[in-house]
Amino acid sequence: MEPRAQTAIGGMRYRFSKSAITALSFAACLGWSWAADAEGTWSTAAPMSAPRSELQAITVGGKIYVIGGNVVGFSNGKPATLPTTGIVQLYDPVENSWQELPSVPFGATHNGIAELDGKIYVAGGFAARGHAEATDRFFVYDPATAKWQELPRLTSPRGAPAMIALGGKIHIIGGRNGPAAMPNHEVYDPATGKWSSLARLPVARDHSGIAVIDGKIHVYGGRLTDDTSNTGLHDIYDPATDSWTSAAPMPTPVSSGTFAQYRGLLIYLGGECKPGQHTFNEAQAYDPKTDRWR
Repeated sequence: MEPRAQTAIGGMRYRFSKSAITALSFAACLGWSWAADAEGTWSTAAPMSAPRSELQAITVGGKIYVIGGNVVGFSNGKPATLPTTGIVQLYDPVENSWQELPSVPFGATHNGIAELDGKIYVAGGFAARGHAEATDRFFVYDPATAKWQELPRLTSPRGAPAMIALGGKIHIIGGRNGPAAMPNHEVYDPATGKWSSLARLPVARDHSGIAVIDGKIHVYGGRLTDDTSNTGLHDIYDPATDSWTSAAPMPTPVSSGTFAQYRGLLIYLGGECKPGQHTFNEAQAYDPKTDRWR
C-alpha cells in the first residue's frame, strides 16, 4: 500500500522531532486485526545528512518531505544551532536515499504543515530558539515546479500548531506565542486566498498530534504551558456543526512526538518531556471504531 498524504483517510502523516528517521512496519499477515495483539517490528532507514531537530515532515506522492528545524552551523564564526535555514530534504523510501530541495523562504522551527492537492503548505513557527519569535508567515511548495510561494499571513503569529487539510481547506489549530498556548482555530481557503475563524479548541495547547478520520479532525496530546505540562486530551472537530467533542484520552500524556495514520489507526510515537529522561520511547495507537487507545 502506497502511503498517502494526510488528507486521505487511512493515510499517513509524519512529524519528526529528532535527527534520525526510523521506519515503522507492521506484519502484513495481520489484515490489521486489533485483537491480534501483534507488536510489529522496527528497522533503521538511511540517516539524514546532518542532525536536525524540531522539524516537520509530510508525505506526498509516496515520498517524505522534511522541512525546517534546528541545524548545526556557524554564527559569528562560532559553532551554533541555527533555526532559520529553512532547509528542505526529500526522502525516497524505495531508494532509501535523501535529496536536498529549495529552502523555505523564511526558515523556522515548529512550523505547521499540511498537504492539499499535491502541494505542501507551511505556516507559522519560531524564528529563534526556545520557542521565541513566533511568526505568521505562510508558504506553499509545489513539487512539480520545485518552487515556494508566499501566501496571506496568519491572523496571529504562532509556533507548534496542529495543521491539516480537510474539505479543500487548510485548518490550523492551537499553537503558541510567548508563554501561553493558544486555542485559536483558523481555516484558509485557497479558492479565495483568505483566512477565517472557526470554533476554538476546547483547551488551549500546542505540540499536538492531528489527523482526519471520517471527515472530522482529531487533535490529541500536546502541552498546556511548558514542556512539563503534557496532556492526553483528545478532541474531535466536526465541520458540519463547527463544534468540538471529546474522545478517549491518550494513556500516556505526551507532546512533540511523531504521529501517523495507518490502516485506520492513529499512531503516536515517542515525544517529550518524560520526567528524568527527557524523551519518551512509548508507542501508542487509537482505534476510532472502539474509541480506545492502546
